[in-house]
Amino acid sequence: MSTKHGKSKAQAKGAERRGAERFSVRDMKVDLQSQEAFLFAYVENISELGIFVAMDKPMPVGTKLTLKFPARGDVGPLTLAGVVRWINPPSGRHPGMGVAFDPLSAAQREKVVALVRAVAYLTHD
Repeated sequence: MSTKHGKSKAQAKGAERRGAERFSVRDMKVDLQSQEAFLFAYVENISELGIFVAMDKPMPVGTKLTLKFPARGDVGPLTLAGVVRWINPPSGRHPGMGVAFDPLSAAQREKVVALVRAVAYLTHD
């Protein structure tokens, strides 16, 4: 069954749950630091609210992280706080974790929006 915008009800519900459009990313690195670990990873998709990081051993839900993004385009290096909100377990089809940005300052929000716009521009011809 489709909505008036051509999306299935499941797709529309998923979009509502996310709250912001996600964009696939190519070659975006992020350093993830928790109290127990420091990891280097690649972001698979990004929105104004968070990221998805594919990894074989995702961190537990609720893990607080410091996210460090290198400069990309016009957006300089960016350090944000985040928290693991959900995981796809290692036994699943696409293991990894969804990380939500903690509440952002106005300046951080502007940088995240600029980063997402740059990614959207590069990935959507």
